[in-house]
Amino acid sequence: MARALPHLQRHSRNQVVANAGLFYVCYKLSCRGWNVMPTSRNARGVDVVIYNQIGRKKHTVQVKALSKRNPVPLGPHRRNLIADYVVVCRGVRSNGPECFVLTSAEVRRRAESDQDEKSWWLQPNRYESDLFKERWERIGKQ
Repeated sequence: MARALPHLQRHSRNQVVANAGLFYVCYKLSCRGWNVMPTSRNARGVDVVIYNQIGRKKHTVQVKALSKRNPVPLGPHRRNLIADYVVVCRGVRSNGPECFVLTSAEVRRRAESDQDEKSWWLQPNRYESDLFKERWERIGKQ
């Protein structure tokens, strides 16, 4: 049996973490009464659209899934954070993920970049506050 190339194994692991984080966040939102629709994977933009039972309240969510305590990569532009909320789902490959619920504006304010501003990220100490940890009520119930 042929062995996969190392970069393909890493891509596959990252995809598993991303999918697990996405569906864990969908589960948590569903438990709060929201109708939850994940969007097409690997598409730019939001990852989840949620709406209440009568369709009057709607929010968009971007999920950033991590296997461990690492900075959250945000890409080359902070303006790409277009969802209402960003949920950092950390520890996806462990026994119990922990989630941090922030608005996109909060993430943009806390983000850091390299000198050329070509790469943006969110350091763990900028999101792992009790203000955000497991604070699903920030999104609300349907």
